Amino acid sequence: MSIEKMECVNIVGLESNLNDVLRRLVESKCFHIEPSIKTISKSDGDFKQLQEVNPYTNLLNRILNLDFGEKIEYKRVRFKEIEDKSDEEITEFIDKIEAESQKLNSEIKKYTDLLRENKQVLIQLTHLQDMDVDLVKLFECKHIRVRFGKLPVDSFSKLDYYKEKPFEFVAYDKDESYYWGVYFAPLSYYEKADRIMKSLYFERIWVPQFATGTPQEESEKLKASVKEIEEQLKALKERRQNILEENIEMLNMVYCKINYRYNIFSLRKYASVLKDKFYLIGFVPKRKVDDFKKLFKNLSDVSIIVKPPDSEPELSTPVQLRNSRFSRPFSMFVKMYGLPSYNGFNPTSFVAITYTILFGIMFGDLGQGLVIALAGFILSKKTGNELGAIFTRIGLSSAIFGLLYGSVFGFEHLLEPLYKSIGLNGKPIEVMDNTLMILAGAICIGILLIIISIIINIVVQFKRKDYEVALFGNNGIAGLVLFGALITAIISTVFLNVNLFKPAYIILFLILPIVIMFFREPLGCLISGKRFKVDSIGDFISSNFFEVFEFMLGYATNTLSFVRIGGFVFSHAGMMSVVMILSEGVSKGASPIIIIIGNIFVMCMEGLIVGIQVLRLEFYEMFSRFYDGDGRPFEPVKIDYKTITDSEL
Repeated sequence: MSIEKMECVNIVGLESNLNDVLRRLVESKCFHIEPSIKTISKSDGDFKQLQEVNPYTNLLNRILNLDFGEKIEYKRVRFKEIEDKSDEEITEFIDKIEAESQKLNSEIKKYTDLLRENKQVLIQLTHLQDMDVDLVKLFECKHIRVRFGKLPVDSFSKLDYYKEKPFEFVAYDKDESYYWGVYFAPLSYYEKADRIMKSLYFERIWVPQFATGTPQEESEKLKASVKEIEEQLKALKERRQNILEENIEMLNMVYCKINYRYNIFSLRKYASVLKDKFYLIGFVPKRKVDDFKKLFKNLSDVSIIVKPPDSEPELSTPVQLRNSRFSRPFSMFVKMYGLPSYNGFNPTSFVAITYTILFGIMFGDLGQGLVIALAGFILSKKTGNELGAIFTRIGLSSAIFGLLYGSVFGFEHLLEPLYKSIGLNGKPIEVMDNTLMILAGAICIGILLIIISIIINIVVQFKRKDYEVALFGNNGIAGLVLFGALITAIISTVFLNVNLFKPAYIILFLILPIVIMFFREPLGCLISGKRFKVDSIGDFISSNFFEVFEFMLGYATNTLSFVRIGGFVFSHAGMMSVVMILSEGVSKGASPIIIIIGNIFVMCMEGLIVGIQVLRLEFYEMFSRFYDGDGRPFEPVKIDYKTITDSEL
């Protein structure tokens, strides 16, 4: 199709109206804003770019940081109900919610910590189960100190070095990593004992002070305590969740309102001001300019000035593609490569047609094609994904070519009755019996697409007034004449037995285009009226010689690259024949399973490979001849209601 025509729009008005103007720009959904300071020269006056602290940052940050134990997923909702609420009222609401959540979070943290401590002690006491001793009496010893804990297995053997020291470690449990035990030391030596055990990586266990009985008794008490704490913790979390559910509707509205104001204020950085006046600039689609201007009719202090898109050389015009319903999903491939420049060519329709046809040729199967089309249709309807719409189109293409090949899920003769009913003796195309025809057809397709690509480039370059490339380049008229003449002569000589390689033909259609491409730079300067300068004749000759040689080599390699079209036709037929052979080698019960699994495997693996290979042909063999991909996308100002992270504030 085409590229949307744009107009450059200047907006001038009183600074007091700036926020209102920005709101209307967002509502227009068609204004691509640009930093206005870029277009201002010294002669325009002492304009300054607005650099302000967004007053809504703190409040929005507080809304996003509300903690209810889970991330709040805010949704876009209408906030007309709270439109009249002042910032003070909204702040009071946030203060209230924040205070309630913080109070509950504090309680939850306290009980969570207590629960973790009790569970840890409970784990520790399990290692004391074999000690039938009253812990209180043990801790009340007046002449010794007691330390419970665990000692690494590697360190246990090192205790032999301290046999003469007045302290003793007694192990009461053991696992793969630790000896669990207790060491005793007299009051006069316990500090040194602590240092020695610390050097051996002894990890002390703090048996709770409320321990009043044996380890078995304390374990039972702790289990009851853990259960009670868990119930209290559950009640607190439920209460916190209830508060969130009661206020989520209001929170959504508050978030959307504050986020709206935050975004509107953020747009002020695009404005330039001089005294009490502001200046904005951007782009609007030409067909929407009249409706755009109507949005500002009741603002008498605001002027809308419409100019041609190239009126501001400091700004590159953004690009919005206009595509038909059929080709629209394929714009994702174009954007993947890069948008065309504003004065360039929109290749989406070209890609849609060629990609669909080439995929169908390379992956021709009626049954598999219909499955892919159905899967794409479901994916497109369920998710709106453009890839699903592409699957639908290429799946139908695959089904059509599968009808020509006579292939249905690998069954090559299933459609014989259909062909005979319409007067045919058999399949229109028998893949494995027409090797040369398919390979020759693939090369012919490549030649046709290369010629079309060169013609597109010639038209685009004439439109840009780049006559050097259009006339003398390898993808210009000179290249088209050379490539076309060479192909014509080969076909005429090989298939028609008419030898065109005569002196006049060679000089006029082969040598002359090569000479023109060799001298394309000076010829281009001659046409444009510029003076051609060359630093070194030797460098000029050598560089242009190798470039022309590369052009010639490129014609050959690009053409032969299309042989892969025929290669994948055979590949698909071959893979399905393998599936059929495997199905015949198993029992009748297992045969359908082999066929189903084989078809799924071929659809997934070969379908992916073919899709990538067709895209490669598009990008490398066709796009490279006429497409630059250096355009900027048209992005109308809008409010982004997705949840913003703190780093974005």
